[in-house]
Amino acid sequence: MKLCDLSEELSVSSYPGRGIILGRSEDNRCAVIAYFIMGRSGNSRNRVFEWQEDGIRTKAFDPAKLVDPSLIIYAPVRVLKGKTIVTNGDQTDTVYDFLQKGKDFVEALHARTFEPDGPNFTPRVSGIVLPNGDFRLSILKSDRNDETTTLRYFYDYESPKAGEGRYIHTYVGNGNPLPSFEGEPTLVTLPGNLDTFTETVWNHLDFDNKVSLFTRFIDLKTGKTESRIYNKNGNTKLSKESMTNLETEESCHA
Repeated sequence: MKLCDLSEELSVSSYPGRGIILGRSEDNRCAVIAYFIMGRSGNSRNRVFEWQEDGIRTKAFDPAKLVDPSLIIYAPVRVLKGKTIVTNGDQTDTVYDFLQKGKDFVEALHARTFEPDGPNFTPRVSGIVLPNGDFRLSILKSDRNDETTTLRYFYDYESPKAGEGRYIHTYVGNGNPLPSFEGEPTLVTLPGNLDTFTETVWNHLDFDNKVSLFTRFIDLKTGKTESRIYNKNGNTKLSKESMTNLETEESCHA
């Protein structure tokens, strides 16, 4: 598979929808995570990311303008026993609950299907990062906009290479209905430290349609995390660090 430049891959579409990027930092020390949301409607654009105890969640930027929260308010990122779950919907909670019961990522997603938002039938894209940096990605989508048939794809990535990641998103571009992502997650470069990576993603998403971005580096030796949130609404940039091993304060930054 061709290794694609991340900035070029993000710039090629004005509306990739919601996207997940997972991989390994250039210095090979950290697992890398990004999740972004975009929007065409006022309801979809009226959102921000905020921190919660075990990850992040979406909320309405202006609660008075919130129309239907069912598919836009959810927890995209949650962590359980060192496993980081990243999805584009409330299937985050499904995966979390299954893991708590001793079941796995694949079992959880077999309990779900694509979003009930015909005629788009938006795919559910999901990922999980393991404590050793290995990760899995999945997409659940309709068969050519047929609401009666679900196509389920799962991808496992072991020992990812330094400075490389996989990028999956809901749509391949604008349209009506919106065309679903096709093929294996794209192999992309993951440039620099956390701030360089975050700026690269944010600056190459379509200006009119981007809404929010979450990024995280996880030190694979200490479990320490460094995270960023960028919200277009309110023009906010938030940072958060978490120490799980207090014997070291070494940063993931190059």
